[in-house]
Amino acid sequence: MAIERTLSIVKPDGVQKNLIGEVYRRFEQAGLRIVAARMIQLGQAQAEAFYAVHRERPFYRDLVSYMISGPVVVQVLEGESAIERNREIMGATDPKKAAKGTIRADFAASIEENVVHGSDGPDTARNEIAFFFAQSDICPRRR
Repeated sequence: MAIERTLSIVKPDGVQKNLIGEVYRRFEQAGLRIVAARMIQLGQAQAEAFYAVHRERPFYRDLVSYMISGPVVVQVLEGESAIERNREIMGATDPKKAAKGTIRADFAASIEENVVHGSDGPDTARNEIAFFFAQSDICPRRR
């Protein structure tokens, strides 16, 4: 298995519910390392750019509005099969379909307010990480 990096976001509802520490605990218990992190307030243009891939979808405007509604915590996770592992930890986008014990099954209110975001593949992960972090912001953990 390969060591990968992936982007993760604790969304506005997760921050508002004080779930940052719980989300981080789950990442770390699963063997993922947080190698970059910061809390930010996304602006309209920044959220629109980040979610541009969804621009033609009917939920795009609501997604952008939601993502600028409060601070988010963005982080880079590193570990064996980090992309797939993070997606398992998050659970299905729809919390009603998410496996028991996943973040979304345990804490999400709806498809829209589902606590976390995670990259869906290697190319997306590289692009999403670069959107929020310079290479110099990432601190590999060797011990």
